[in-house]
Order: sequence, then structure tokens, then C-alpha cells
Amino acid sequence: MASSWCWNCLSRLRLTPQALTPSATPRISNAPFHSTALKYGIPPKKKTSSQTVQKHRVSASIRKKKKRPERSGGGGGGRSMAPGERKAMRKRIVLSNPNALEVEGMNDLSVETMVDSRLRGSVLGLPLPMIDQLRAVQAFKPKQGWSIFRRPGTVLRRDTIEMGRLFEEISGETETPKKGKVVKKIISGIKGSGKSVHLLQAMAIGFLKNWVVITVPDARELTCANTAYTAVEGTKPLQYIQPNATSALLTRTVEANRELLAKLKVSQKHPSLPKLARGATLEDLAKLGFNDPAISWNVFQALWTELTASAPAQGLEQDFEPRPPMLVTVDDMAHWMTESEYRDADYNKIHAHDLYFVKHFLSLLKEGDSLKNGGLLLYATSASNNPNPVAFNIALDRLAARQAGISPSDPKYPNPAAYRDVDERVLELLKPLDKATSPLEVQFLGGLTRDEARGFYEYFARSGLVRDIITEQWVGEKWSLSGGGIIGELEKLGRRYRSASA
Repeated sequence: MASSWCWNCLSRLRLTPQALTPSATPRISNAPFHSTALKYGIPPKKKTSSQTVQKHRVSASIRKKKKRPERSGGGGGGRSMAPGERKAMRKRIVLSNPNALEVEGMNDLSVETMVDSRLRGSVLGLPLPMIDQLRAVQAFKPKQGWSIFRRPGTVLRRDTIEMGRLFEEISGETETPKKGKVVKKIISGIKGSGKSVHLLQAMAIGFLKNWVVITVPDARELTCANTAYTAVEGTKPLQYIQPNATSALLTRTVEANRELLAKLKVSQKHPSLPKLARGATLEDLAKLGFNDPAISWNVFQALWTELTASAPAQGLEQDFEPRPPMLVTVDDMAHWMTESEYRDADYNKIHAHDLYFVKHFLSLLKEGDSLKNGGLLLYATSASNNPNPVAFNIALDRLAARQAGISPSDPKYPNPAAYRDVDERVLELLKPLDKATSPLEVQFLGGLTRDEARGFYEYFARSGLVRDIITEQWVGEKWSLSGGGIIGELEKLGRRYRSASA
């Protein structure tokens, strides 16, 4: 049956409000004093954080919260750290631990003990008057274990005794003296084998022998673009000098060799420098450089000429004394075998060999009278911070092959891989000579022997770090865990070890 209502009539009907229609369930209201439905209530105003009107020409940029400066005491308290304080804390050297036991009857490193084979494997203390000299040349490294003992000491290992005898030969104190001889060595080895400590032992012996000690404690600092540099006009390829780094080198040299340089008089003419007083010493000459970095490189060249002089200049014969031998050490030399972080005017990287400072010390490795009065060159590599240049690794392998008697025509002779881009400047610098003997050698530092490791751990026990009986089985176990007596690993095991009875 069809409806009498049409669609037009239905569309004209008005909907009844929900509030007027009866509901089976009572409506609950939040307002207790009136019955107005919530749906028809006045909507609340939106809450705003700020009701203020922005003024004319007021910056509307985002205000970022300033970062609080770091505190030296950690956490939220303490004072703010000064510029450079973090770096100083990272490089801080602690040489004594008052909580460690004092080792009674401990021998000091001296002219007699450094070549005494009966003391091999024992720990010798560094003489207290020499500590300031070793600090001046930055011989100590932050990650070495000086801070766990009462006083700084070093192990007298086989390589140390051989180096002490080499010092005696160059000084002319043996039955077969080789006075004036120049020995050049590159110290290599795996990480923790004691290369930097070996250089420290050489510096200590050099101070005992009254040699002139000149050091470059970290070769990386000269190539990482942290110091000022200036181009030298008229040089091809363009060369660069580093006045601040040279001034720091002169400062270290004077502080460490002050007593020796104060006795030697100026014996050569230096027209490029300010005129010195009559009878001026080499200390006075070196002070010109670290007082004025602009002429520091000229001062260093003049000082080097004085230290390697074998005869005085005409008119300066008075008070001339023979120059002592020299010890030159460089640590982490691999950074000198690649391009540096410095840039030229065209923003191309500058090769490390184009820096006058680096070029001077690398030229000492070549054949010739680099040290006319004799001496020792010790350049060490680093395994913990190594750019790993391919050409330098090949050059070291070639030097080792030459020492083993392998000729360049032998198939076993190291050569770069085919189509490999290799820096020819590095290969030419360390190129082996055709003759059988050459002053440049490679010395690989390995681990301590079991007897040397036993003496090393006995020093730990006497210092109160190890509270167990040192037996052959106990030492053999630690020697094996350290990779065959690697002294850095032995030290870590000695720090961590705790006796079962403790």
C-alpha cells in the first residue's frame, strides 16, 4: 500500500532538539547548580601561554637555550673549565703514586748499570735530577704506566744494554772506540712493544753521557695544521717554515741542555742574525729564537751549525771547545711520509717533505756527514696512531730485506703492487744503497724474555701491586697471555691482576 506522504513533505519536517525529546536514561551534567545541557553550554576559551601583543620591530627569532659550560668537577657543581684545560688534563703526566710501596735497594740508571748484563731484567729508577730534563724534552707519554709506582723506573732489557754499549763506542770509551761514528736506526715493532720507552732510555743515557739531546716528541703535531706556517719565496717546489714549532723546539733544547750549552761559546759567523756580544754562549744564541719566533728558523740553523762544527771560524778561535756527540730522536715518524693537512694558495695539500722543519730531520737519514762529531739518530714508528702510508711500509721492508742479505734482483725483494700509486719521494728518501753496509738500519722491538718478564713482575710485587708468589708457572702464564712478553700487555695484566688470597 502506498504512503500518503510524499518526499517533498518529509523534507519540510524540522528535527526535534535532543534536549526536548524524552530519554530513557537520565543525562548527567558537570554543572551541579543548573540543568543546562553540556552540548549547549558556552565553549571555554583557549588557554594561551602569553597574552601580550608583540611590539613593533621586535625580533621574532627563535631563542635557543645557551649551553652551559662544562664543569671541571663533573656533574653540575664545580667551576667552569678554562680554555685549554681539557687538553692539559688529557696530556697530564703523573710520575709518582704515594700509595705504592717504596722499593728498597732499587738501583738507579747510571753509566755503570746501563751496560751491566747482570742487572738484565731488573727495573732501574731514573735519577731524580734527570726528571726535569726528561720532562723538558717531553719524553714521558700520558698512557705509560708511570702513575702506578712510587717513582719512575724502566726495565733493563737486552736492547737497552746493546744501546748503552753503542753509546760507549761512539763516545770512545771502549777497547775498540768508534769516536765520531754516526748510527742511524728506525725503531719499529707492534703496539705496546716499548718503542717510545726505548727512546726515553736513549735520552736518559744521552744526558748521562753529556750529549746534546734534540727531540721531536710527536711528529704528527707538525703535519696536522695546528701551527702557523709561512711560505719561503723563491723556492721550487715552494717550501714552508713553521716558526712557532721551531721556537718550541729551541725552548725544549735549551731547557734540557742548559748546563752544556752554557759552556760552549759561539764559534761561527751568522750574518743573518742580530749581532751577539763577544763571548756569547750557545744558550744566548738559542734564546734569540724562542724570544722572537719570526727568526726562529734562522736561529735553529745557526745553532745546528754550531753544534756540528769541527773547527772555529777565522777570528773566533778563542775559547773554542770540541762539540760533544748528538742524540736526535723522532717519535711517530710515519706522519712525515704522506701529505700534511696544510694547504697552499690553491688549496692543494702540502706534502710533509716540503716543510723545512720536517725536511731537515729527514735529510739526516741520508748518506753523508749529518753529525760531524758523531752521534745517534733514533726515529720510531707508532702502531697506535699510524696513517699507514704504503710507500713507507715498502721502504721499511726493503731496509729489512737488505739487512737480511736479499738483493734488489731477488724475487723476494719487496716491491709495490702493479698499478699501485706509491709516493716515490718516500721510496727515494729511504732507498737502500748498493753497497753491503749502510748507516741506516731497522730495529724491530719484540717482547721481553721470560727472565725479563719475571724481573718486571717482581718489581710489581715489591711495589704492592701483586700479592702472590712469583713462580715460573705464574710468569709463563702471563707471558703467554701478553703475546710473547709484549711489555705493554704485561703492564695491563699487572694492573688488573688480583691475588686469590687478597
